[in-house]
Amino acid sequence: MNEQATTGPSGDLCIRTLAMPADTNANGDIFGGWLLSQMDVGGGVFASKVARSRTVTVAIEAMNFRKAVYVGDLVSVYANLVRVGRTSLTVHLEAWALRRKELHPFLVTDGNFTYVSIDDHGRPQPIQRNDPPIAT
Repeated sequence: MNEQATTGPSGDLCIRTLAMPADTNANGDIFGGWLLSQMDVGGGVFASKVARSRTVTVAIEAMNFRKAVYVGDLVSVYANLVRVGRTSLTVHLEAWALRRKELHPFLVTDGNFTYVSIDDHGRPQPIQRNDPPIAT
């Protein structure tokens, strides 16, 4: 487990949502696919901000499901830039959960997502690295 798991989240907050009953699996826990999709949405927001263009997900690697997420948990996804290539970028995403009646969030899932910058026709395009990304 990384150091952040004990100190708290770092990076850009990309998305925050509440885990709902419709997001559960057959056991009544939050479905891992739902959590993965929330991370992908948040990572896509971050990637598009960095690339200043549309981006698409091309790879998900090194996913670590560390703790279960339950109905009512507040889930927040944070992003840190790992690498910028010619047309792609890799983002390390962390999902943190805050349970009702608790004061501190904890790391539930993390992994590396790779996105490709695309043009209006869906073709890969170079990422412009001349200017710093636009802050939100």
